Amino acid sequence: MARQQNTNEQHNAAKGLSAGATVVHWFRNDLRVRDNTGLMAASALGKSRGAAVVGLFVVSPGQWMQHDWSGVKVRFVMRCVRELKGELAKINVPLVVRVAKTLKDVPGVVEKAAKELRAAAVTANREYEIDEARRDERTGELLRAAGVKLDLFHDQTAIAPGDVRTQTGGPYTVYTPFKKRWMELWNERGGVKPLGVPTAQADPGIAGDEVPIEVEGFSTTVDDALWPAGEREAERRLNAFVSARIRRYKDDRDFPAIDGTSTQSPYLSVGAISPRRCVEAALTANEGRLDGPSAGATHWISEVVWREFYRQVIVNFPRVCMHRAFKPETESIRWSDRLDHFEAWKEGRTGVPIVDAAMRALTKTGWMHNRLRMIVAMYLTKDLFIDWRLGEKWFMQNLVDGDLAQNNGGWQWSASTGTDAAPYFRIFNPAMQSQKFDPEGKFIKRWVPELKDVEGELVHEPWELPMLLKMGLEYPSPLVDRGSVKDRVLAAFKRS
Repeated sequence: MARQQNTNEQHNAAKGLSAGATVVHWFRNDLRVRDNTGLMAASALGKSRGAAVVGLFVVSPGQWMQHDWSGVKVRFVMRCVRELKGELAKINVPLVVRVAKTLKDVPGVVEKAAKELRAAAVTANREYEIDEARRDERTGELLRAAGVKLDLFHDQTAIAPGDVRTQTGGPYTVYTPFKKRWMELWNERGGVKPLGVPTAQADPGIAGDEVPIEVEGFSTTVDDALWPAGEREAERRLNAFVSARIRRYKDDRDFPAIDGTSTQSPYLSVGAISPRRCVEAALTANEGRLDGPSAGATHWISEVVWREFYRQVIVNFPRVCMHRAFKPETESIRWSDRLDHFEAWKEGRTGVPIVDAAMRALTKTGWMHNRLRMIVAMYLTKDLFIDWRLGEKWFMQNLVDGDLAQNNGGWQWSASTGTDAAPYFRIFNPAMQSQKFDPEGKFIKRWVPELKDVEGELVHEPWELPMLLKMGLEYPSPLVDRGSVKDRVLAAFKRS
């Protein structure tokens, strides 16, 4: 249905294009050439009228700062744009780069670029966050006034967010029934096949622009080599994962010391690869079925569907884009104001080894293993009882894969203010999580060298060491007594 809708949109977009004009595809969170719905529509539209396709990317530092983008993400985005320019050159599509200082400036910058390029149409793939949706509405108004069409396409999800509805036509608020319906739609439609690469056009004689890597106001100490950029690298990682590790994914995915995940999240977050392509690759390892014989492939597909679930949440419940809780009744919770505890959490000196290791790894690598994200988020919101919004913001300011829908969904799940079907008394014990998922303390000792000589299970609970040994460690005592955590959480939520 969604793919058919996009095909119809492509056909309708071809109407009214004047001869000799260009078609501009405005790249945003779709930094790839392969399986790009809006770019393919631009190509079809250009061919139907003999018009050249031109790519546009807008550098928007004010917008990115407003939305708490990290320096490592901004640099990754710009490196992906540089790689994109090279891929576009192979099909003779030039890429022009413009700068808009603030989010409010973006519509005018796009309109001006469209006029300069003699565009009769602009295509783009939808972004669902509320600020971005309002930006696109304003851009469409300006372009229409200038006689330019703006056509938007669903592309960030394999199945459009509005298509996955309950029997009564409402949105899903719990993942499991959403997943069931999502899979039913996939099978009813015979799958959602990725698009290819647009065929090369004749050289349009339009010069592209140089792509800057540095953006004023953003810096990072994370090594670029940790996150090679572009869709070729995304494909390489996907193929390596599917060929070597996906079958063990369900068994290995929760162990941070094991290379058991796909590390696709940075590439999905900027659209260097599509979710359709990810599902297609997983199906090859699962006999072509969503729930085939490979437990690892089946479980990884369900993780892709989680991304789709959180995307439809921000579409159907836009309040979560505005620092609001998914569960309105939890807005009245009075969180702790111990900012010294928050600073200790950020810096990885809480006295809880698995939490500190994860937080230190985040600032050094720009990434965090998903199991660790749950552990540290649960620790901040339950053990320290600090507002989830502070943690959500810190993650966005440090993650290479920062994405509002995924980040907000994960934080609210951990804080029990979100879509989790379990009640608020879900509280992780970080030491038990550590013992289960880092049993030998390999991850801990890598990032908390103060504990490298602690042997056995006490590496997870160094506060239980004999006094003399504990005094010899340059490692802090825990910030809070776990014995009081559950009662405090239960009392606060019952009052809300």
